[in-house]
Parts: sequence; C-alpha cells; structure tokens
Amino acid sequence: MAAADRTATPPAPACGRVAAVRGSVVDVHFPEHLPPIHTLLRAGPDGRVALEIVTQMDARHVRAIALTSTQGLARGMPVQDTGAPLTVPVGPNIRARMFDVFGQPIDRLPPPTEVRWRSVHSAPPPLVRRSTETSIFKTGIKVIDVLMPLERGGTAGLFGGAGVGKTVLLTEMIHNMVGHHVGVSIFCGIGERCREGEELYRDMKAAGVLPDMVMVFGQMNEPPGCRFRVGHAALTMAEYFRDDEHRDVLLLIDNIFRFIQAGSEVSGLLGQMPSRLGYQPTLGTELSRLEERIANTDTGAITSIQAVYVPADDFTDPAAVHTFSHLSASIVLSRRHASEGLYPAIDPLQSSSKLATAMVVGARHHQIAQAVRRTLAQYAELKDLIAMLGLEQLSGEDREIVARARRLERFLTQPFFTTEAFSGRKGVLVPVEDALDGCDRILRGELSGVPESALYMIGRIDEARA
Repeated sequence: MAAADRTATPPAPACGRVAAVRGSVVDVHFPEHLPPIHTLLRAGPDGRVALEIVTQMDARHVRAIALTSTQGLARGMPVQDTGAPLTVPVGPNIRARMFDVFGQPIDRLPPPTEVRWRSVHSAPPPLVRRSTETSIFKTGIKVIDVLMPLERGGTAGLFGGAGVGKTVLLTEMIHNMVGHHVGVSIFCGIGERCREGEELYRDMKAAGVLPDMVMVFGQMNEPPGCRFRVGHAALTMAEYFRDDEHRDVLLLIDNIFRFIQAGSEVSGLLGQMPSRLGYQPTLGTELSRLEERIANTDTGAITSIQAVYVPADDFTDPAAVHTFSHLSASIVLSRRHASEGLYPAIDPLQSSSKLATAMVVGARHHQIAQAVRRTLAQYAELKDLIAMLGLEQLSGEDREIVARARRLERFLTQPFFTTEAFSGRKGVLVPVEDALDGCDRILRGELSGVPESALYMIGRIDEARA
C-alpha cells in the first residue's frame, strides 16, 4: 500500500547545489531525494543555465550535461529541479515558425499561443500500430526516382564527404516536395551554421511554403548537449502532426553525422571509454533511439530524408555504417561525378533502395532501372581499358555501350531550382514516367545521332532534339 502511495504522489521538485563544474559537465548535490534521469535542472542567475541529468552517481549526487553555456556557474550555487524532462511546444500554431532546442522562437516573432508542451523523450510506436503498406515518395529528380526510389514513411540517407552537394540536394528536395506534399514539413538543423538557417528560412518564405513548415535549429556554436537533443525535439513535433493531427510529415535532417558527433562529445565529457575510431560506446543505441521513432503508422507517416557527412569519404566509418542499417534508401554522392560537372553528383552504382523491385515499382520500371545500372557498370569496367588503349581499340559492341552510358550519365543530370542564381539554368521537375521514357529511348539507341552535350542538364528527353 505504501509503495502504491509513493507511486501515486511523486515527491515535490527539490532544490540542490552545484558540487562541481567541469566545462559542460556539472555535478549537483541533492540533500533529500534524487531527480530521475533526463530531468531538466535550472541553475545560475534567473535559471539561465539548463542542465539535463544523465546519470545518478550515488544517493546524493547526479551528473548533468549542460544544454546552454555554463559561464558564471560556480560551486555552491542553487540548482532548481523543474520536475520534468526537456519539453517542446506542439500544436497547429507552431507552423511557419523557427525554434531552438527549448522550443523558444528564434525568428524574432512572439512565442506561439495555444500550444501544449510535450517531452522530447518518447518510445517508438509499437509494431501493432505500424503500417505494412509500401508506396513510392516521388521527388521529381530523375536519377533518384528511376534508380533509387524513396519510400513514403521510410528513411533515406544522403551520403557524401565535404563539398559534394548534400545540402544543395536536400534543399532541392524541400523545394520540390513541399509544393505538392500534402502534409507538414519539418526541417531539423543539427550543428548548422546560422547563415544556412537564415538562408533556408528566407528561401522557404519566398517560395510560399513556410505556412506548412516548422524549423528547429541547434547551431554549430552551441554546446554538444544542445546539438544532441535538437533531433529529438524536431521528432517530437513530427510525432504530434502524425499521431494527433493524422497528417503525413516530411522530416528533413541536416546533418545526422553531427548528431553522432555531439553524442561523441558528450560521451567524452562524461569520461566514458571511447569505442572504435574514438566514437562513443553507445553509438548504436543513441542512433536507434532517434531513428526507430521515424515510422509509418495507421494514422500517418513520417518520411525522413537525412544528410550524412562521411568523414574523409570513408564509408567504413562507424558513423556511416550504423546509419546505413536504418535506411530504406541510400543516396551516395560522388566526388568524381562532382568534378566532372555531373550534378546531382549521385553515384548510381553505389546508391540503392529497398523499393527498387518489380513488385513495388512495376515490371517496366524495374527492367529499365536494371538495364541502366548494367550499362553504367559495364562502362565503369571499360574505363581503365579506354585510359590505356583509347576508345578506338574497343570492339563495336563495347563502343556502343560506352556511347549509351555517357548519354545516360548526361541525361541523369538535372538543373535545380535552388541553383538557378549560380548556374543560370532554369530548374525543372521531371515526372518519373518521362524520366523512364528518356532512359528507355537512350538504351534502345534512338538518340545515337544526338551529341552527348545535348543531353546535359535537360528535363524531358524531347529537349535534346530541340
């Protein structure tokens, strides 16, 4: 009976004192009871230092990681237990707004009204609630829709090193999808530059898509604890629109590697023994807690597209390896394609999708996609021979394969709306049927008389003849 009473009436929020400060790690002494893990604490003048409990050290001490700067914090200062975990606002009025990890607006507008506050920590939807239907999420980008189709309610990763076009491709997807995507879009910037956030906000406002969009940013200059939690904050907002409003949600995350990096910094600050290549030993668990909440349920779907920075273009890096296992489609950006001016610089042979099967996309689509991959793979094998002996030494059949592969490479390039100011080319949105038709005609040799350059940066195949 006494145990039941204790469960029914939790102890009142307690007041503790700072026992030690080591950068972003703060130890707090509580004379009576200890607050649970993930509880938010407030310290410093006006409670401006936010701390999240990560471990209970003993019967009187907790260790917390700072979500804000600890400047001015000293031993002996009072610490207030808020009695709740980190929360963010949810409700219809959060649309067209930009927030930080605490749910405070950073767009110079007053805080949204009539909102509820919800904890950023929640369990993934149970298996019984998950939908088993599979459908395609069309992007209007030829190479993606033909060779690596995305799944509605799935997770796609954009992999690439520095400077190969991950953010540009992500921004183009926002532009293409938000216009015809019937639902809410949420952009989560993890460790983003403030310039990128400001530019995205301005671009979305100019495109008229801001009313159905929410932006959440944890900037590059903020502590690792803040960058580590901003993904959970954005996902909590996405879950509200999926579960409460029964709407489809497009969740865009840039960059998931910085989430892993923030977790690594937190782990190092807490003194945990590092794992392979210096990553945190809890890397797999932390990533799973975030990724498993992205799901397609009976009320709606969260479709996620995530940029993933690959350190030194090494795809065996633990950050890339652990991320691969959660994805339904992997879009790999290639530095070689970027150097040749083939944009988007997607490597079609390294990229893949679980939906690229005849049962999902249809027999014709599957056959054309397989033929495109086969032709590009044969061309890749012949490149060394061409470099040594020259194109003239190849057989007639091989020369035909090279000609078709080079035309396919150029046809799969596409001018983007987001790069019009830099490239001078007007952006295009290409339906998947037009993209398939173009690939099919190239494979059948119908465009053998058309120069390769005519296929570069066009939309439909008819533009090559024009």
